[in-house]
Amino acid sequence: MGLNFLFSDGQTLLDEDERDGLKITTISTRRELDEFEQQNIEDAIQWSLSRTFIPENLLSEHFIKLLHQKMYQDVWKWAGEFRNTNKNIGVDKWQIPTALKSLMDDAKYWHQSKIYSPEEFTIRLKHRLVSIHCFPNGNGRHSRLYADIVIQHIFKQPIFTWGVNINNSDIDTRLVYLNALKAADLGNVNPLIQFSRL
Repeated sequence: MGLNFLFSDGQTLLDEDERDGLKITTISTRRELDEFEQQNIEDAIQWSLSRTFIPENLLSEHFIKLLHQKMYQDVWKWAGEFRNTNKNIGVDKWQIPTALKSLMDDAKYWHQSKIYSPEEFTIRLKHRLVSIHCFPNGNGRHSRLYADIVIQHIFKQPIFTWGVNINNSDIDTRLVYLNALKAADLGNVNPLIQFSRL
């Protein structure tokens, strides 16, 4: 296909085989790709709003894959499939199933034992999920929608705003988000919790 989209800082680069998984052959720019992906994501949001989920189903590899598939199935052939290449971030491709099982087991324990507040539980879960980087692309958007579903269905609380209410044009919302992720990488999830409600 030979598409060479420009990727922003913090976005995962796709290898040639992954780019060849694009279902819509008329896409030629990053903007067009973003538009098609956003439409698919909005469909996935509607799908998630029309269902009821219980914790044991949400906290599973099956749901993690299903949600990614729902978000990207109209755009990418590999939607919902774990990546088979290594990236500049995330665990080794062979470690994805083990790392995800460990996360889901931890999350079930956190939930049963009420280790964290609902927001801290959900943000810790989201951060570890995006750190594993299960899929070739869309991991950030996937982990944010997953967090929204978890906070809404498990804890019956409003979904996160993810910086949408930052009204200062001098503030780069994406940079604030990436810095909050970096703080969480170092063990401090508070900036990410704060950003999630801005």
